[in-house]
Amino acid sequence: MRKTAGKRFASGSADKSIIIWTSKLEGILKYTHNDSIQCVSYNPVTHQLASCSSSDFGLWSPEQKSISKHKSSSKIICCSWTNDGQYLALGMFNGIISIRNKNGEEKVKIERPGGSLSPVWSICWNPSREEHNDILAVADWGQKLSFYQLSGKQIGKDRVLNFDPCCISYFTKGEYILLGGSDKQVSLFTKDGVRLGTVGEQNSWVWTCRVKPDSNYVVVGCQDGTISFYQLIFSTVHGLYKDRYAYRDSMTDVIVQHLITEQKVRMKCKELVKKIAIYRNRLAIQLPEKILIYELYSEDSSDMHYRVKERIVKKFECNLLVVCANHIILCQEKRLQCLSFSGVKEREWQMESLIRYIKVIGGPPGREGLLVGLKNGQILKIFVDNLFAIILLKQATAVRCLDMSASRKKLAVVDENDTCLVYDIDTKELLFQEPNANSVAWNTQCEDMLCFSGGGYLNIKASTFPVHRQKLQGFVVGYNGSKIFCLHVFSISAVEVPQSAPMYQYLDRKMFKEAYQIACLGVTDTDWHELAMEALEGLDFETAKKAFIRVRDLRYLELISSIEERKKRGETNKDLFLADVFSYQGKFHEAAKLYKRSGHENLALEMYTDLRMFEYVKDFLGSGDPKEIKMLITKQADWARNIKEPKAAVEMYISAGEHVKAIEICGHHGWVDMLIDIARKLDKAEREPLLLCATYLKKLDSPDYAAETYLKMGDLKSLVQLHVETQRWDEAFALGEKHPEFKDDIYVPYAQWLAENDRFEEAQQAFHKAGRQREAVQVLEQLTDNAVAESRFNDAAYYYWMLSMQCLDIAQDPAQKDVMLGKFHHFQRLAELYHAYHAIHRHTEDPFSVHGPETLFNISRFLLHSLPKDTPSGISKVKILFTLAKQSKALGAYRLARHAYDKLQGLYIPARFQKSIELGTLTIRAKPFHDSEELVPLCYRCSTNNPLLNNLGNVCINCRQPFVFSASSYDVLHLVEFCLEEGITDEEAISLIDLEAPRPKREDRQRETINNSSQILQLVETKDSMGDEDPFTAKLSFEQGGSEFVPVMVSRLVLRSMSRRDVIIKRWPPPLRWQYFRSLLPDASITMCPSCFQMFHSEDYELLVLQHGCCPYCRRRKDDPGP
Repeated sequence: MRKTAGKRFASGSADKSIIIWTSKLEGILKYTHNDSIQCVSYNPVTHQLASCSSSDFGLWSPEQKSISKHKSSSKIICCSWTNDGQYLALGMFNGIISIRNKNGEEKVKIERPGGSLSPVWSICWNPSREEHNDILAVADWGQKLSFYQLSGKQIGKDRVLNFDPCCISYFTKGEYILLGGSDKQVSLFTKDGVRLGTVGEQNSWVWTCRVKPDSNYVVVGCQDGTISFYQLIFSTVHGLYKDRYAYRDSMTDVIVQHLITEQKVRMKCKELVKKIAIYRNRLAIQLPEKILIYELYSEDSSDMHYRVKERIVKKFECNLLVVCANHIILCQEKRLQCLSFSGVKEREWQMESLIRYIKVIGGPPGREGLLVGLKNGQILKIFVDNLFAIILLKQATAVRCLDMSASRKKLAVVDENDTCLVYDIDTKELLFQEPNANSVAWNTQCEDMLCFSGGGYLNIKASTFPVHRQKLQGFVVGYNGSKIFCLHVFSISAVEVPQSAPMYQYLDRKMFKEAYQIACLGVTDTDWHELAMEALEGLDFETAKKAFIRVRDLRYLELISSIEERKKRGETNKDLFLADVFSYQGKFHEAAKLYKRSGHENLALEMYTDLRMFEYVKDFLGSGDPKEIKMLITKQADWARNIKEPKAAVEMYISAGEHVKAIEICGHHGWVDMLIDIARKLDKAEREPLLLCATYLKKLDSPDYAAETYLKMGDLKSLVQLHVETQRWDEAFALGEKHPEFKDDIYVPYAQWLAENDRFEEAQQAFHKAGRQREAVQVLEQLTDNAVAESRFNDAAYYYWMLSMQCLDIAQDPAQKDVMLGKFHHFQRLAELYHAYHAIHRHTEDPFSVHGPETLFNISRFLLHSLPKDTPSGISKVKILFTLAKQSKALGAYRLARHAYDKLQGLYIPARFQKSIELGTLTIRAKPFHDSEELVPLCYRCSTNNPLLNNLGNVCINCRQPFVFSASSYDVLHLVEFCLEEGITDEEAISLIDLEAPRPKREDRQRETINNSSQILQLVETKDSMGDEDPFTAKLSFEQGGSEFVPVMVSRLVLRSMSRRDVIIKRWPPPLRWQYFRSLLPDASITMCPSCFQMFHSEDYELLVLQHGCCPYCRRRKDDPGP
């Protein structure tokens, strides 16, 4: 008969019928086989039903509504489905096991060794879900039990049963097997086939046995029709010693667990484990026919490797088993037997009553002590090497549990009334007793602490203090430090229990050293801190120090160290020590009272002041000493500053006269208004706070207020520095006018600022104005080098002219006169060269030229005659000669053009000029070998026509008189330079010229116009313009006799005869002499720039000034005042 899901069941009988019934015993389906039914089985997953007869088997399912039948070669005796319902195992009378799928197809065939002599009478699949493979248990009438995998492979060897098995059944989780048969009893086996024992004996064969799902209840059916119902109880077999716990697992295995490290080791015994005992490095296991003694491989406390030391092959019957270093102790009711590891009985003790509890309490190897509790209440101590038992005490009630304290001075007993009793072993006095206890254990590290369990609670008792209780399920079996070992059901665990409660019990009684010992067992950091504080207040500095070290509180350790130092110096005032402790703990009022009581009011005053508790300070102030009051206000201000109340702090600092601190706060927060208010209220003699005020005002971008403060102080130098740093140059210049001593402090930074802003020319002027000639010259030299490098030759000319004027200015120093005058003439010459070369450069580089052919011709001739041997940087002779050749050819100076082309042949010519020069060199050969007469320059002193190519340079070949050129067209101007006779000063010469003594029979023929920007001489023709002899003209008419130049010298008479309008004067500053020039053509107007003294045709000059707005040479603007 089989049942499915508790709703339907099926029955098969000898009438060949299968009936499916409901839970109300109503038949809902019936089908038949050809032979009597032998077995039926429901699929555990689906509702498919397997029914087996002598010749076939059928598979029925509600979904198909039909039965599929399959023939069998032999009588089917038993059947069983796998857990997943995929396969069906059939046991047959001929000893064959056939494994079929859900469709009835055979997948595996297993043949038992006995064949038809070993009918397979019962089979069952292991229901465990934890097994990796499906395992089939097979019991046949060859009196063997075997196990197979789904694949047909046998697991292990056959197990001999010695009876014919009729039924086999697994427990729900597959850990045990029930077997019954011809031996008229039900036996319990492990899942591996190891017989554990008999469940129950019957009067006839056992034909069926089943286990109630998820329980230990067993039902047995016998041949005589009796049904028996059993409950199996699996007792706990275990042993404990300190931190090692050994217990039975799966009835045949022993697991040793290290309670601290949580390590476990399993020992497979393959037999029923009956008793376990453990002690130090020994482990004893009692099996049905022998006792195995194991030992650890090493003495390491954490070692978990055991090996068999001895085997005692003998059957023992005992209630309790104890192992020692060299002996095992067997407890049999009232008798104790001591056996060696070889099985020889050495000693025996006979007790007055039943032995209820036995425990090894340690001792030397071979001389260990045992603690024994009897049912009659007697408690004894036995040594394994002594025949005589020692009676410790006798109580009225039976003993259930025993333990002895670490010092062997106290004994804890749990009796059958669940009462824990603690005795003094020496006096036999009952110290105390506690109810509701089922087990007890002393702390192995603390003499006065024990714990006991009972009623779902754990109870911890220290000394004679009240019990501390907390919830805990199970039995206490050990207590080590802060760990309590608790056995609950079949497992033991280590519970970490803080020892806070007993520690506080000791603290309440000011027993600090005992509290410290309890804390060492294990308490929280908070408990340690509380212990430290309590000990400190109790002035137990040694205990407090140890506790503070545990919590690493350096602050209190420093306090204790300082108090200990003071005690070493002889200080004994405990009130003072306690006051320091209270102040550290924040109990300030109590500390103040103690300070006052000990006569140290000053310490209370200092404490309250440091704490900014100023309302309490007044109680400790003296008779209103102003110094103390000021000190108090200052500290109050410091406190206000620290608590982020800066405005209140400023007011307090000002009232206390601490102006510097008030100013620092205002400056830090950027309070400009408060800073200037403080500065205005301060006396000008208070320089430090005023200076600090000004510094902060300057940082806060309030230069006006900072200037006001500096003026109040009279610190003009700082005021100048302020104007310079804020770049308020107008105010700085105005201050410099009033106080010339600050000229350098103003103009030097101004010049540097100009230079940083790329205003180099203004920077040079500022350096010059500041008297920093060296820096001024350096700026100009740098500008000049840059201009030349960048081919800005007009700028280079301007900078060289400025450099020459700087040198001329420096030459006023007699010590540097000669050197500076040499540099002046050198730079003047370079300025003229670069000014002229600029036109050549632009002509050769730009596609269009602004200069006419004659101007370019004159410029190139001027440069060719003026260039020194070492050509200045940036000036190209190729460009000069190329321009000269090109313009000479265009103007008819073919001889000069041919000379220029010949010169070019000896120079390196850039590729872009190569073709033009080669073509010009060829075409000039077709021109006549002479120059146009119109281009020949005339000397206005000696009226000599000079060649276009003059080997002497820009001087007359006859009189050596230097030509004066226009600075724009570079024509030779009709001017002749003359010098004054010795003894005539420049001032006298000017006065004589200004007399303008009239000459007879001669009309005015020149007119001079003088204005701020130029000096213009105009010559006007008259009817008798070439009439009377001019004294100056007379000076010009002479023959040049030698190669040396002889200047024109004029006397006072000649000067007096000159007209102011005919004379142009270059009024050089000292140490140079003025230069005088006389115009010889009255009809041509000449203009001289009053700044650079360069000569121009008046029309050219006016046009250039209109174009550029300034002199083209020195860049003097037309509206600038004269030099």
